[in-house]
Amino acid sequence: MNERAIDERMALELDSLRAQSQFRTLEMPGGVNLYSNDYLELSTDPRLKHAVLEAVARAASVGSTGSRLLSGNSREWEEVESDFAQFAGTEAALYFGSGYAANIGLLASILKPGDVVFSDAQNHASLIDGMRLSGATKIVYPHRDLQFLENALREHGRGAGAMVIVTESVFSMEGDVAPVEDLLRIARNYGAGLVLDEAHAIGVCGPQGRGVAAELGVERELLAIVHTCGKALASAGAFVCGSRTLRDYLVNRARTFIFSTAMPPYMAGQIQAAVGLAREASDRRDHLRQIAASLREELAARRFNVGTSTTHIVPVLLGTNELALHAASELQQAGFAVKAIRPPTVPVGTARLRLSLTSRISLEEIHRLVTVMDAACKSSPQVPSTSAVHA
Repeated sequence: MNERAIDERMALELDSLRAQSQFRTLEMPGGVNLYSNDYLELSTDPRLKHAVLEAVARAASVGSTGSRLLSGNSREWEEVESDFAQFAGTEAALYFGSGYAANIGLLASILKPGDVVFSDAQNHASLIDGMRLSGATKIVYPHRDLQFLENALREHGRGAGAMVIVTESVFSMEGDVAPVEDLLRIARNYGAGLVLDEAHAIGVCGPQGRGVAAELGVERELLAIVHTCGKALASAGAFVCGSRTLRDYLVNRARTFIFSTAMPPYMAGQIQAAVGLAREASDRRDHLRQIAASLREELAARRFNVGTSTTHIVPVLLGTNELALHAASELQQAGFAVKAIRPPTVPVGTARLRLSLTSRISLEEIHRLVTVMDAACKSSPQVPSTSAVHA
């Protein structure tokens, strides 16, 4: 296939996406931001900005110059990994340049052909890609379906390979929480390990924002916990937390760690400062829980389907791409920055608005949001799917 043929193929695929209302563009948010992961609003906190400036001033250089195994290691990264492990309640931690790199590096290295990995159907793409790259046999279980999972573990438990369960703690599209205690019980019964991705829980859930595992007191019982820094911690990268053996293994086997240029040392200072601010942000967490509960109650009162959300992420399931796009457009015109989430990000027929709340949003803005949402759906030329829109 020549270059012109590839160009034509790409153009045809893009035309198909446009025809299905699935074409995406890059935009700048404006108004009340409802698709940010900056849950504690630390990205604009002057204390964190000041900490970044101080970290840059202290650093010997503003570039790492190489991978951690070559010239990119530094005292700053060693210290922040030690401190973060203590924060996470684990023996050790290793930093990766992104959450995507952390999940791929972790799963593609600890899983082997002959192993069996059990993945929640709503897991993030980075977890899915890591499992695929590992060569392990992948079993996808319906979202939070413990009976299906247990049956699958029983069926595959006679094999010679290892078994690992992989799940998010707070699910990024549903806004609900994995039954971690039950998953651990099942894992113990069948000799499986459990990997927990806390990307949307860190900073928001648990004591001092330490996550769901810390809230349950099970940090040391998990095979690995992934804590992302680019969301509530308003920084970048992610830590894989677990045993000292796990950390040493990843240093030697995780390709996304070994072959990536290290992040600059001042970023370690930003992360340390963000963790410190998150520890003290109990008032912001309380407010976040309050406005999330109010939003779910008001939407449900108007018969919108918010699924099984119990957290600061509140999906509004609208069914069709066209209705989701119409509602998003009406909200944008009313001063709310919101985007329609469509297939393939979510299953066909479950297009939605994913309302991602932050601590800056007021109760008054929540009330206005619901009023505009209701009017938008009533004015839509699209006939909403009753099963999708209404709970």
